[in-house]
Amino acid sequence: MTGRSRDLGENLVRVGGVVFVLGTLATVATVVPYLLDLPRLPSIAWGLSMMMPLGLLVALIGLFATARAESRRRRAAREAAAAS
Repeated sequence: MTGRSRDLGENLVRVGGVVFVLGTLATVATVVPYLLDLPRLPSIAWGLSMMMPLGLLVALIGLFATARAESRRRRAAREAAAAS
């Protein structure tokens, strides 16, 4: 990474990855009791499982934001080179 600070898209990708991993752990925690014939977890555990697709969505939004920002940077550099 260069000396510039991280842009919003890169931060969104990182946050989305963390949320996805937490959602994956919650999903595993809700499925394991069924496989091992243990008592069911409360409904809030199922709600936490929804963090997995939410994390994926946040990461994808970050990827698109980064791609758009990079496209704008390239376009500005091309226009600056053409103007000089």
